[in-house]
Amino acid sequence: MKVSGIEMNFCDLENGYNKSLRPIDEESGFKIRPGLYLENGSVIVPGGVSFTISSQNATSVKLVLFKRNEYEPFAIIPFPEHYKIGTVYSMIVFGLNIEELEYAYSIDGPYNLEKGLIFDSSKYLLDPYAKAVVGQSKWGYKPEYANQYRARVVINDFDWGNSKQLRIPMKDLIIYELHVRGFTNHISSGVSYPGTFEGLFEKIPYLKELGINAVELMPVFEFDELKDMRIVKGKRLLDYWGYNAVSFFAPNTSYTAGIEYNREGDELKSLIKKFHENGIEVILDVVFNHTAEGNEKGPYISFKGVDNNIYYMLTPDGKYYNFSGCGNTINCNHPNVQNMILDCLRYWVTEYRIDGFRFDLASILGRNEDGSPMSQPPLLKNLAFDHILSNVKLIAEAWDAGGLYQVGSFPSWSRWSEWNGKYRDDVRKFLKGDPGLIHVIADRISGSHDLYDPIYRGHNASVNFITCHDGFTLYDLYSYNNKHNEANGWNNTDGDNNNNSWNCGIEGDTDVDEVLKLRKKMIKNACAVLIASRGTPMLFAGDEFCNTQFGNNNPYCQDNEISWIDWSLLDKNADIFDFFKNMIKFRKVHPVLKGSTGPAKCGLPDMSKHGNEPWYIDSSREAWVLGIMFAGFNEKTDEDDIVYIGINTHWEKQWVRLPDLPANFQWLMSINTGMLNDKDFIESVEEMPLITNGIEMEPRSVMIAIGINN
Repeated sequence: MKVSGIEMNFCDLENGYNKSLRPIDEESGFKIRPGLYLENGSVIVPGGVSFTISSQNATSVKLVLFKRNEYEPFAIIPFPEHYKIGTVYSMIVFGLNIEELEYAYSIDGPYNLEKGLIFDSSKYLLDPYAKAVVGQSKWGYKPEYANQYRARVVINDFDWGNSKQLRIPMKDLIIYELHVRGFTNHISSGVSYPGTFEGLFEKIPYLKELGINAVELMPVFEFDELKDMRIVKGKRLLDYWGYNAVSFFAPNTSYTAGIEYNREGDELKSLIKKFHENGIEVILDVVFNHTAEGNEKGPYISFKGVDNNIYYMLTPDGKYYNFSGCGNTINCNHPNVQNMILDCLRYWVTEYRIDGFRFDLASILGRNEDGSPMSQPPLLKNLAFDHILSNVKLIAEAWDAGGLYQVGSFPSWSRWSEWNGKYRDDVRKFLKGDPGLIHVIADRISGSHDLYDPIYRGHNASVNFITCHDGFTLYDLYSYNNKHNEANGWNNTDGDNNNNSWNCGIEGDTDVDEVLKLRKKMIKNACAVLIASRGTPMLFAGDEFCNTQFGNNNPYCQDNEISWIDWSLLDKNADIFDFFKNMIKFRKVHPVLKGSTGPAKCGLPDMSKHGNEPWYIDSSREAWVLGIMFAGFNEKTDEDDIVYIGINTHWEKQWVRLPDLPANFQWLMSINTGMLNDKDFIESVEEMPLITNGIEMEPRSVMIAIGINN
């Protein structure tokens, strides 16, 4: 037979074809033999397919075979008892037409709720190692047969050519978080295939122009967007974000522009290959803290029927611990579950060439089987030292919904980085004018070494961000004092109430020119501080041209204009886009901002703190001015690299005197958000204004000066 151009020569036994894999038994009308016990899931072999699954407590396992799109199976094949080794069931079935094949499992075993044993052989189970899930390829639609979760056999022979992981150091990364569907699904995106991997492919030139060099994709594992479908005020609400995984090994086929029978993943692989060719790494947002199966009332998809009491953390009476806030918690530090997670990440690195992973609610990965935090979690340690994962980024969201907050204390082995939630909160407060934060902000801008001691954590532990998918966009941060989540249908009770936002005087939309100008200045302030801070900066897609979610800080269910990026705002707010682009360029030109230089030859310290006057910070609560000076030697230019970042969060002008420079050096103004658009960023050294005695900083503004040897 022929599958997508590849000849599959199945079963020519009379002529002696591949006698090493000849059938030795027959079951339910199919020729079979023991399978590949070390290869979980379905694997194509000469003449057939190997199916392997393990269950600690099962008493029997059956392979259930369907023809494509049909509700009833055409065959049910029991695994012979002598095909079981340990707790692994493995069987090669010969003569299958994989083009038309879909499969599931039926597993029998004891039923004891208090012990968490809930085997039910009447239910068909999705292979935990499924590389493709059927019935999911059309967004927002599921045919009747797809209510039975099934897998498809996938051919993994994608041609990567000379493509390889880029291995960009963390200090050089500029991460851009985006949602694959929402990035291009708005009518204004102008792409040929909105809401797909192909649509994102079409936006690569835009991302290169912006200057980012890593995309962090919100979940692309297969999830069921219809799982919690509701109608609110006439609109259909879906599981839009995708943080309820159905299958960890399978890509979301509803994000593809075309149908990929037996080639699921090829479009995503082509996208990753193109990103790499353009110098952009790909980081996946992975969700190993819970699954779409939920609690006792949730669906029975896969893990519940394979080994419920192993894959999930259970209370002594067999109920589900809920440290995820989503009904169940994956039992990450059980050895079997550890192996599955490691296998999964290795698969994405080897088959998809992924460059890094951001772990959602990663503190759960450090909880013991009884839910207690561990000091040396074996899973986190294994991930840190795994050979296949040795060059990929490991980024933790260092908290969970059970109250475990580990920002600055996440177990790391000098390998893990963290979303620095304290950076986000402290910078938001400071920029809007909260008092008493001068010393804290100095620490945040200079790398948060108070949280991440370089001796133990290195210099790449902090991923700095001000906004992300969870919360306000940057425009909304300065347009709303309060969340406006009414469209979610929970009477505005969902979402975080502690946004540290400021509406600049008017809540929401306005045509008051002064308010709009102030909002743009605040956005530029945030951008300048974020990009100039030591640590790895992360931007949220659309912030660079004032994309809005209309005050919704929890649009997890909004598959509509609330969440989709409105590309018409790019032209409307071209000045903001230019500022972001120029700030990114500025960071790349000045390695001292990344802490990647040697000592300055002129004798200035690596980092110093200043106030209205140099070398002195007013520690009172009423101090509004902070200056940070970085100095180091840039080997590429063979010159000292000196940058001064000045921040005035007061509502009045402030006189600021910069530190004196060594002889023959002078201060030149490069960035000043208090100036008009065409003067807020000056790239050419020849055009930069000279700063002599000091500068009168405009209210609520940020300035950045460079020290030049004249």
